[in-house]
Amino acid sequence: MEPTQVTLDAKQIRVLAHPLRSRLLGQLRLDGPATATRLAESLGTNTGATSYHLRQLADVGLVAEDETAGRGRERWWRAAHDMSSWQRDAFAGDPDATAASDWLDSYALQRLVARAESWQRARPGESPAWRTAAGFSDYIVTLGTEQLSALTAELDTVIERYRALGETDPGPDARQVLLYLYAVPRLEDPA
Repeated sequence: MEPTQVTLDAKQIRVLAHPLRSRLLGQLRLDGPATATRLAESLGTNTGATSYHLRQLADVGLVAEDETAGRGRERWWRAAHDMSSWQRDAFAGDPDATAASDWLDSYALQRLVARAESWQRARPGESPAWRTAAGFSDYIVTLGTEQLSALTAELDTVIERYRALGETDPGPDARQVLLYLYAVPRLEDPA
C-alpha cells in the first residue's frame, strides 16, 4: 500500500510545532494506533495532557480516531498520514508558521542526533548482522539545486521500493529502520 503524505499548511504546522504533539504523532506513526493512556505511559506524560494534544492534532487532520480498534469507551487514535512534509518558503509572510517550520526542523535534527546516539550506545549488544547493516555514511558531492532535487527524488524512489518490499516480504530479522536523508550545502565550518 502506498504511504500517505500530507504537505503541512500554516495551521497544521503551527499545531504540530509543539514537543508533545510532535512526539505523539511520531509515536503513532512508529507503533500504530493507541489510546491516550498508552501514549501517556509510553511518553512519560499524563493522560489529560495527552488527550488534549491528540484532539488538537485531530482538529487539523493530523491524527484521527481509529474506530476499528478498541471497545466500549476506549478511544483509539491513529496517524492520519504516514509522512509529513513542508517547505519553509511556503510560509513567507506568516511569521508564526515560519517560526513553527524552523522549530520543527530543529526538533527533527535533535531527534536524529538522539536516535543516532542511542544506536551508538546499543550497538555493542546487537547482533553482528545488525552492526554490519546499520551505519553512518557521509558523502561530499558538488551539485546544483536542480541536480540535488533530482538526486533526492531518485533516492526517495529507491527508499519507497524497499519500504514496499519490507511490507510484502520482510526478512526473517526485519525490524523498523529509521533512515534519514539530510542534504545540506556546505557552509563555513562551525567553530
